[in-house]
Amino acid sequence: MVEQGGGARGPERRRQDIADIVLSAGSVSAAGLAERFGVSLMTIHRDLDELARQGVVRKHRGGVTAQPSGVFESSVAFRMKSMRPAKDAVAALAVEMIEPGMAVMLDDSTTALALARRLAGVAPLTVVTNFLQAVNLLSAERDIRLMALGGDYDPLHDSFLGVSCVDAIEALNVDLCFVSTSAVSGGFAYHQEQRIVSVKRAMLGAAARSVLLIDHSKLSRVALHRVAPLSAFDRVIVDDGAGADALRELDEHKVAYELATA
Repeated sequence: MVEQGGGARGPERRRQDIADIVLSAGSVSAAGLAERFGVSLMTIHRDLDELARQGVVRKHRGGVTAQPSGVFESSVAFRMKSMRPAKDAVAALAVEMIEPGMAVMLDDSTTALALARRLAGVAPLTVVTNFLQAVNLLSAERDIRLMALGGDYDPLHDSFLGVSCVDAIEALNVDLCFVSTSAVSGGFAYHQEQRIVSVKRAMLGAAARSVLLIDHSKLSRVALHRVAPLSAFDRVIVDDGAGADALRELDEHKVAYELATA
């Protein structure tokens, strides 16, 4: 087979194209990618190994996926593209809780990033976050005092994690904390990764009030680690795409939730 996409930048261009396809489709087969790009299956697997190393995709038997599982979180690039209207609706309702002069903490979720885009309208504020995309977004806002949480940079989440991040959070006391999570079921919030869980728990402990922001795709799902009981949150905000069974479960656990109109 004659492999296409040669030249010094050929593999890089092909890997970017592969990443775009996987992020758009969610999951694809290695054989399908090899046929599409006119390269060998071995070449595709080398590309996928590199993209997996970068945290962009996750390999599985016969193919690759950008979608999360109960054990693996999806990359920030995939999360940025998914459920955007629902996340915007949740953010629009969440921002109503914020008053000028408050200190607000945001986690590294793309739902919290949707909220960050609305914060200039309620400034002046102090905003604390470990999410690099939120830092870049808010750094240009003159009326927002921005505090970036340091730690070990994680490219999969585009955020800072680890012991030093937790230590920095525990030294603070904010008015409101907004976090999201990968799964909600049985009266608990869940996430796939222990290092993410420790940061979210520290954020909840550093806030006078905490709010869980979730789109409806997170409901009736579980992941490997429990983050916290839903009773630990002062409010849960979910978009109105949530099904009747999922909302009934929230009611059964006496969860204080609000529905955001998408």
